[in-house]
Amino acid sequence: MTQDATQNFVFARGPRILFGPGSFQQLPDLLRQYGRRVLFVTGRASYRQGERWDRLLEALAARQMEAVRVEVQGEPSPQLVDEAVAHYRSGGFEVVAAIGGGGTLDAGKAIAAMLTVDGATEEYLEEIGSRAHPGTRLPLVAIPTTAGTGSEATKNAVLSRIGPQGYKRSLRHDNFVPDLALIDPELMVSCPPDLTAACGLDALTQLLEAYVSTKASPLTDALTFSGLLHFKESFPAVCGEGATNVAMRGALAYAALLSGLTLANAGLGVIHGLAGPLGGFFAIPHGVACGTLLGAATGVNIHALLHREAGDKTALAKYAMAGHLLSGREPEDIHQGCDFLIGQLNDWIDELQIPRLGAFGIEETDFEKIVAAADNKNNPVRLEQEDWRNILKLRL
Repeated sequence: MTQDATQNFVFARGPRILFGPGSFQQLPDLLRQYGRRVLFVTGRASYRQGERWDRLLEALAARQMEAVRVEVQGEPSPQLVDEAVAHYRSGGFEVVAAIGGGGTLDAGKAIAAMLTVDGATEEYLEEIGSRAHPGTRLPLVAIPTTAGTGSEATKNAVLSRIGPQGYKRSLRHDNFVPDLALIDPELMVSCPPDLTAACGLDALTQLLEAYVSTKASPLTDALTFSGLLHFKESFPAVCGEGATNVAMRGALAYAALLSGLTLANAGLGVIHGLAGPLGGFFAIPHGVACGTLLGAATGVNIHALLHREAGDKTALAKYAMAGHLLSGREPEDIHQGCDFLIGQLNDWIDELQIPRLGAFGIEETDFEKIVAAADNKNNPVRLEQEDWRNILKLRL
């Protein structure tokens, strides 16, 4: 089931993409094209701990290049960005290279952008600040070490302030798309099983939400369809005995890349609409938030589409197609295809032991403030207050 190919749509540009095993070896020469001073943004437990980091530094030194590193712990905050900018603004850096998971890539985007302007990062955040960023930034290379957010292909950096008055908001501009996304699945082989599972389910969430989005187009449908096929091929393998299989890691990295490209053009839905406030109020990793909600929210969406007059009914056929693709079973009709989808999602969530919301201190008394901050986004049907609460309760 795809969109009408005659409809009007716009597809935003993505980064230049360098994809494949061993592509990381080209990084020193690629960075040298931008200058000699490199500011690396890395995760605490990212690739830098391995031998590749030492070899990279040696390769840079051989090219008379200098490197300085900023470390990101957990999901990035405006304060982290401000501290990095204050420390390195006068460093004469010519390019930013972000190596790590989605949060690290977002931090790299934000630092590259804020190094070119004055003021605090919060002043430029959507729905928080009052200043419009002009879109200036340092050249930016994004190198993911997880297959999840697709941040290497998007124009926003998601930043969080966690607490009772917390939030997750974006620093966004069309110019914040990285200049280069270098995706080497060899960097993902050492990703721990729990992180692989959570990140993978985040990518799947983005593919499904973009597929049924009210802003979906023939082009995003083609990309999400391809992403779902590669996800099905690779995700069970890398979460099991195929964790060190570079080909399977590559297929999942490809699915995650497509999830970034499609969300940037078709938007997202209620799962991300809930993951935002959850990640602002509580210290729940984004991938876990999306993964734990995926089955429940998809089920609530399908129920609403089946039993209410409003909503984009073509989404039901898409859900059924996704059920066929992901389960490998041939449904007799749309209803059964949707059941296959919900069943497969819940099976993965249970088998991979994705934590429930209660593991992060969330209680039923918190539902009202979470729902009040939730966003329907481009969901195919508008959910009611009780729908939101039902999703949360199913995963408490």
